[in-house]
Amino acid sequence: MFKCIYCKKEVKEDGYIGTKNRNHCPNCLYSQHLDESIPGDRKSKCKGKMISIGLSFKREKLDKYGKKKVGEIMIVHKCEKCGYISTNRIAGDDNPNEIMKVFESSIKEQIEGTTMLTEKDRKEVKEQLFGR
Repeated sequence: MFKCIYCKKEVKEDGYIGTKNRNHCPNCLYSQHLDESIPGDRKSKCKGKMISIGLSFKREKLDKYGKKKVGEIMIVHKCEKCGYISTNRIAGDDNPNEIMKVFESSIKEQIEGTTMLTEKDRKEVKEQLFGR
């Protein structure tokens, strides 16, 4: 368990949440700059607050029929202290309404290595969060 750096709620790190290295609050989606090189390494010395600035999709794959399949939703975080950008998988217990708020207020610009989602992605985001 850890206490959210922003909303101060207690956050469970394990269970059936769909991610191995939880680093953000499922309630407000804030994170803390803990990892340096790889997810879960916890080697960052910064420890700044990381705000959700947008959404992205994990890289596209091909389905079993060879058709392009959109990847899962990723939250794009930016450290308020040092400016570090990271993408993180959403977890099964993340608040879908908060994720939609991040989508709505997204800065919708390109960040090196990450393509931020735009209005054309709205249908896919809603389907991934709420189903068809």
